[in-house]
Amino acid sequence: MAKGGQTPREPVSPRMQAAWKLKEAGDVVAARHAAERLLVEPSAPEDPAQAAELLRRGTTPPALYGYAALAALFLVLLVVLAATRY
Repeated sequence: MAKGGQTPREPVSPRMQAAWKLKEAGDVVAARHAAERLLVEPSAPEDPAQAAELLRRGTTPPALYGYAALAALFLVLLVVLAATRY
């Protein structure tokens, strides 16, 4: 299984290689745009699957937003409890 910063397997087309290099360089937005273009007009048969994998890796998991909201609620609760005590 590939680690977070590695490509899952060797990209077939040069356009897919360029998209993965953009993501590994830290330009996730450009990599997502390149992957979306590859989904519309693939240049190799394996491009849609690899583009979908790149898009999946470049998206924030929805559960993360839930955890952030829960942490913010907990912080507000602690501030309110501290303010009512003093």
